[in-house]
Amino acid sequence: MSRGQTSAGFVLPGEYRKPAERLFPEEGYSKGQCPDLKAAAAFAKPLGIDSDYQRLLALDKDSEELLIFLEHFQNNLDLLIQKTWVEKSEERRKEHLQDKIPVLMGLIKKGELLLAIEDFAVILEELAFLFFGIQSSKNDFTEYTFRIDAQMGLFWWYSARLNKLKELSGNIGRDDKILWAVLLLGLCYLTNF
Repeated sequence: MSRGQTSAGFVLPGEYRKPAERLFPEEGYSKGQCPDLKAAAAFAKPLGIDSDYQRLLALDKDSEELLIFLEHFQNNLDLLIQKTWVEKSEERRKEHLQDKIPVLMGLIKKGELLLAIEDFAVILEELAFLFFGIQSSKNDFTEYTFRIDAQMGLFWWYSARLNKLKELSGNIGRDDKILWAVLLLGLCYLTNF
């Protein structure tokens, strides 16, 4: 069972279910349908990043404030990875993950947002492993993270669904506003983590 799936009977807590399923419907998107800006904004609230998210979403892509935010994100993600304790046998995995950050930042700055989301999903999967070890690959990972902290659980639920955007690439096309809105959710969360 992949990290994007959950164990039988798991239901998102009520206060998170509606915004989460608006962003990534449990039954999937119907033909021609994709996430929208309102769904992403609604998801930012229970994730605890609403004010930062709204402010950053309104900025121009080349604004100095957004570039500073991206630098903060990169520094914070790098610090999270560095400070994560792992077995000596996993050190190479940790280093490999750190090498992926500049690639992700390059994709974001070039505006290759669908590729950036794909890379971000891989980074988050590896980050989950660094934080939670083998538990991150179990079918009850989402429930496990919700028991630790509800917002954290919601974030890992989101991270496991990012690959669904690849399946929707025909529906989304190259709508950078939607792709940026969905990517920014994770960037904001980790910057404030």
